[in-house]
This record gives sequence, C-alpha cells and structure tokens, in this order.
Amino acid sequence: MSKTGLLRSYVISNWPVYLAAVVLIIASNVGQASLPRILGSFTDQLMQNTLQMNTVIRYSLWLLAIAIAYNLLFGTGQFMIMRLGRRFEFMTRERIFGKFSELSEHYFSKQGNGKLLSYVMNDVTSVREAISNGVTMMTNATFLLISCIVMMLLSGIPMSLILISIVPLLAIPFLVVFFGPRIRKRSRDVQDALANMTESAEEQLGGIRVTKTFAIEDGARARFGATVDAIKEKQLRLVRLSSLFQALLPLLGAISLVVSLLVGGILTMQNSITLGSFVALTLYLRIIMGPLQQIGNVINTMQRSGASLERVNDLLTEEPDVREVSGAKTLNAVNDITIEDLSFSYPGSSASALKHISLKIGAGQTVGIVGKTGSGKSTLVKLLLRTYEPPEGTIRMNGTDIRQLSLESLRSRIAYVPQDGFLFSTTIRDNIAFSDREVPLDTVERSARQAMIYDNIIRFPDQFDTLLGERGLTLSGGQRQRTSLARGLIKKAQVLILDDSMSAVDAVTESGILRSLREIGKGKTTLIISHRISAVRHADEIIVLDEGQIAEQGTHSQLMAAEGLYAATYRLQEEGLHHEGS
Repeated sequence: MSKTGLLRSYVISNWPVYLAAVVLIIASNVGQASLPRILGSFTDQLMQNTLQMNTVIRYSLWLLAIAIAYNLLFGTGQFMIMRLGRRFEFMTRERIFGKFSELSEHYFSKQGNGKLLSYVMNDVTSVREAISNGVTMMTNATFLLISCIVMMLLSGIPMSLILISIVPLLAIPFLVVFFGPRIRKRSRDVQDALANMTESAEEQLGGIRVTKTFAIEDGARARFGATVDAIKEKQLRLVRLSSLFQALLPLLGAISLVVSLLVGGILTMQNSITLGSFVALTLYLRIIMGPLQQIGNVINTMQRSGASLERVNDLLTEEPDVREVSGAKTLNAVNDITIEDLSFSYPGSSASALKHISLKIGAGQTVGIVGKTGSGKSTLVKLLLRTYEPPEGTIRMNGTDIRQLSLESLRSRIAYVPQDGFLFSTTIRDNIAFSDREVPLDTVERSARQAMIYDNIIRFPDQFDTLLGERGLTLSGGQRQRTSLARGLIKKAQVLILDDSMSAVDAVTESGILRSLREIGKGKTTLIISHRISAVRHADEIIVLDEGQIAEQGTHSQLMAAEGLYAATYRLQEEGLHHEGS
C-alpha cells in the first residue's frame, strides 16, 4: 500500500457520492460568483438614472434567490462530504483495531500503549478532518476562484485589467511548493510527539499507585512535563511556518486589490470602463480574498493530515511476524505434543532463549516446568501458542508442525493462564466467562470454586456482578490471579497451561487449587510452570530448565534422588517455609 493508498481506495469506492457533493458545491459557487456582476449592472443603471421600482424588486429577488440556492446547494454538498468523513473515521478505526489483532507479540513489545492509542485517536481524526473540512473548503475555494475569474471576463472588464490584477496571485503555486513539504515534516514531528505524550500519560496513570507510595509525584510530573514541552516546541515550530504561509496568501490577494483599485480607478476616470465594471472588479477581488484564505488553511490541514495518513498507512502495511500459511490445517484435537531440538532467539537478540529442547507430552499428561527467572519457561509457552514463531518442524501436535495449523484452531485448544492475570474493566462474571459470555452462572460459579476465589467473590455486595476497576485493580494480586485461573478453567480446552499463575497466592490456597486441578485435569493435558516446586511435585513429569536448556527431567522422586539442581532448589524452598513457620 502506498503512502496514500488507504485514502485513495476509500475515495475511489465512494466516488459517485464525492462527485455529487462536488457538483453541488460548484453550482453554489457559480451563483455566488454572479453577485458582483449583478451589483455592477445595478450600479450602471443607477448612474444612468434608469432604475424603476420593478427593476429594484427584480434585482432584490435575484439576490434572494442566489442566497437561498447557495445555502441549499452548499449545505447539502457539505453534509454529504462530512458524512463520508465520519464513515472513513469509523471504518479506519475498525481496520486499525483489526490490524492490532493480527500483529504478533513482538510488535507490541516495541510499542507503548500510548503510541498505539495515538493511531486510533489523533491520526484518524486528523485524516478525517482533511477529507471532510479539507475537501469542502478546497472545492469551494477553487471553484469560487475560477467562477470569479470567468464572471469577470463575462462582465466586460478588459482582459488587460484582469491580468494585471491577478498577476500577484501567480506566486501561490511557488509558495505551496516551498512551504508544503516543510509543513508536512513538522506535522509528522508533532504527531510523533503527541504519541509520546499519550504513552507517557498512560504509563504515569497506570503506575499512579507506585508513584504515590514512593512519594515521587514531582518526578512523575517532571517526566510528563518533558513530553508536553516537546509537543509545545514542535507545535510552535509548525505554527510559525504555517502562520507565515497563511498570512502570505491573503497578502497576495490584498496586493491584487490594491493594483485593481489603482489601475481600475484610473481607467474609470478616463471613461475606459464604466463605474459598474469597476465596482464589479473590486467586489470580485474582495470575494477572491476568502478563497485564498481558505486555500491556505486547506493546504496546512492537508499537510498535517498527510503526516498522520503516512503513520496510519505504515501501521496497516506492517507485516505480522506470525502468519498463517495458505491452506492452514484445522486442529480438531490434541493427542500429543512433540518438541524436537528446539532452539530460539528473540528477534533482535543474539542470545539464545532456548537451546536444543526435546520433549514429548502425551495426551492427558501433567508436566511441570521449573527453573530460575530467565531460564526460558515462559518462552517455551509463547512458542507453543505461536505468539512467537518457532523454527520450522520443532513443535508438532499430532505429528503436524504447528506452523501448518490455523492460529484460531491452535489457540482455541489451549487454555492459557498467565502470571499477570490481566482482567478487563467489566464484571467478575464477564471476566471469568471471557471465552464464552453465554455460559450459565452456575458454570461460572463452579470454575470460581475450582480456582478458590468463590468465597471472596460472594463477599462483595454485587457478588459476580461486581464491576472491576481498570485492569482489575479492585481485587488484590492473589484475587486477580485466581480470577484469571477461573477464566482458564472454564474454557473447554484440551490443553491447560498455567504460567506461574499461582505465584501471588499463599501455600494453603495453592494446595487447594492443585487438588482441584488434579480432579478436573483427568484426560486434560496440563503444563504447570512455576518457581515453586510444591506446584509441580505431583506432575507426571518435571522438566528443569537452566540457561535455556533442559538440565534435569523426571518425576519428583527421581529428581530428588538425583541430588541435582531440582533437589537443591526443593530443600532451599522447604527451609524457607520452615523458617517462615517458626
């Protein structure tokens, strides 16, 4: 897609409506451009003392008809273009959100939420203003200008006088060529600064509790103020340039008016032209001042929106790192998972996150994965879910490379419960029933009991209809994790992945959750990732990761007997528990 491909395709698909609107605006300007000619004719008859009452009434009715026609035609044309602009805004925001859903985790790891919101809010609005106000004003200004010149010719004004009067206006194209690219570049800088400010505001508001507990409000204000100052500086640079440009166009119009008054006045005194022609000429040039001002505004608007349009087009042409192959297969069931010689490095990193991992997980098997922070536990899960693309042929389900499977069928067979336990700003019930909002309340309650969160929920006045704050801040860390766990348990998936999702719960609650998992996990393939060995000790097989490699593998008893890293970690954690208990 080219830099303007998004807008061009929209205009082409709606060209009949745009054409009709432009025709209406042109027709309204033709009528308006005839006003000076009528007033010039009226002036000549007045000077010749040939006016009669019926003539005055006729001129008055003409002026009234022109005014009514102008407002009806221009208003209808403007409404049609404004409506198209709003439709563009709606459709583009939907496309942007759709694009967000296609892009992989790697893209979002490089972008802040504020920058992403800036696409949806600032950039789309800027483009919409250009294709609604901009098109209306440019069409109106251009054709009013042309209509005035044509009417001047038809009014009997000498061609030489017209040419002398409009000579200063010939400098306009040169000004546009000079100022246009510079205004666009500075507009792009302003949009980027707005995105940075939005990102900073989102970050500061999201971390407001941390800011307050550390009593560093002044520092937070200073960091946010720096982004505001950057916007101010860039906007002032843009305003200085665009204001100069907008001031020069009316100045050229004023020079034209001065020339016409000087030359036209002399010709009138010499009786080379009538007083009516002189009045018509000055009125035409006075009318032209309006379009010139509008053209300056429109060019500024177009250059600014051009920078936003480039940003939106760049986003929509972004290629996701994870893509479905043509003719992707549907995964109907998960019988086994085979990982063979899997090595992986994150994009842009030379260090290996995983090295030569080989593992086979049978249907209905519970596998525990332990290891210190940064050992590659969560990376392995991301590759299973294809939030990052694994090397070809390294991960298979039912013997089929997961890169050959459709993303929807793969991820619908997996219930993933992450450590952060993100919750949406809606009711607890909607959060738990996220995968299927139509499930009955008793099913939601059953999942809540299994996740050991039911007793906490029923203490709230609205129970399962309790509205959560942004990101679930109404709940404690442990409550958020257990609510997130209930959301995973309610999903009818054959594979359940718990990614350190009980790290914020106490040992007693963890024990109760693990009992529930053993009961409901029969026939379900379960992967439990945890720092705590207590969470995985009952697993059918335990994998110990260290520096991205499998350091040990076996059951709890086998690993304890091996007296390796697992056994040492287990004793260290047990000593910690005994120390806390004493």
